[in-house]
Amino acid sequence: MLRRLWRSTFGVVALVAIGFAAATLAIGAIAYIVTHEALEKQLDHRVSVETDALLQEVKEGGIASVAESIRLREATRTTSSLDYLLVDKAGRSIAATVTPLVPVRAGYEEFFRFRRDGYTGIGQSLTTALPGGMLVVIADRRDLKEIDRTLEILFAGALGAMLALGVGAAALIGWLTRRRLARIDATAKAIIAGDLAQRVARDGSESEFDQLAATLNQMLDRMAALMDNLRQVSSDVAHDLRTPLTRLCNQLERASTGQDDDERVDAIHAARDQANELLEIFAALLRIAEVEGLAERRALAPVDLSALLDEMVDTYRPDFEAADRRLVAAISTGLQVRGDRRLLAQAVSNLLENALRHTPAGTTATLSASGSGEAIDVELADDGPGVPSHEADRLFQRFARAEASRTTAGHGLGLALVRAVAVGHGGDAILSRSTGGFAVSLRLTRSH
Repeated sequence: MLRRLWRSTFGVVALVAIGFAAATLAIGAIAYIVTHEALEKQLDHRVSVETDALLQEVKEGGIASVAESIRLREATRTTSSLDYLLVDKAGRSIAATVTPLVPVRAGYEEFFRFRRDGYTGIGQSLTTALPGGMLVVIADRRDLKEIDRTLEILFAGALGAMLALGVGAAALIGWLTRRRLARIDATAKAIIAGDLAQRVARDGSESEFDQLAATLNQMLDRMAALMDNLRQVSSDVAHDLRTPLTRLCNQLERASTGQDDDERVDAIHAARDQANELLEIFAALLRIAEVEGLAERRALAPVDLSALLDEMVDTYRPDFEAADRRLVAAISTGLQVRGDRRLLAQAVSNLLENALRHTPAGTTATLSASGSGEAIDVELADDGPGVPSHEADRLFQRFARAEASRTTAGHGLGLALVRAVAVGHGGDAILSRSTGGFAVSLRLTRSH
């Protein structure tokens, strides 16, 4: 039961309130004891001072003088006055304001019972032996008992108020917490039921619950984006693989029904080429999935990006020249990133392959890289025809291809892999120019 109570908001606040109440009780008990002892010492001090004064009278005038002083004090008695008892050696009363109900013994007596005019009380007393008798000075404890009772009432009230406030606060906080959590729970149930557009309501207070709602909404937005991406990928795969699969089936049909051996061999070779193309598509999709899943982050290490880009330029420049195109480099030195060298090389290779495949003869492509603060920008720009603006926004999607490139080889996965590599390295890839040429820019984080 206690374990379940501790796990609820009401239980936590209630236990804290009980702790505060226990602390109040302990403080009250200590205060009560200290106050009680201080009052008792005050009574003892008062009795002692009065006894010394009367003993001084004994020295000056004897017992008769003390008896006269007791009678005078009785005549002027108030509710706060001390009580006195003077007896001879035989125990007979010489002068007294009270009648003792306990034996008279020398020394301090904390609970000296007495009677005065029908009132029975208890006092703190000091009994002193005198020549020819005994002197008892008594301080009534009635006022002390009233003070004790008042303190007890105050402490009990404070304890009750603390418990009441604690339980009330626990109930209020528990209700508020359950109310806010109920909204989150209702949103979660709606999403489970299929309404993926639901979001946790925010109140703009920037409180802990409001910030939690914002975080959950960001998570839901991310999940929705991933689901949209999954649906898009599924649709793209179904659409873009239909053509090569159809061609594969046609080639296999041709091979199975062909009458001529050469014709069957040609059909089988064509079918094998179609199968290889499908395998390449699936390999590219798996590679993109691996990069987007950040599986490659385990291999991140310092990479000399400047040296890598210089190597890529040296590797591809002959291909550009053979295709009647020109490759220019504008790479700053000393650019360092933390990443996977193989993936970065793959991303740059995809950009260069695109430039070779989708630009006309005579095009100049420029691979540039520069650093600004903590960021490094790598850009491949060409002065080719570019792409229409309405097609530019979707070029980083899987299987997305500009209309002009439909007749060239490729599957529309190159730029998707480029962006996946950039995002996997904590950056991004954007289309920095689509008209008056074509340019793709990768932003990476500098490594120190």
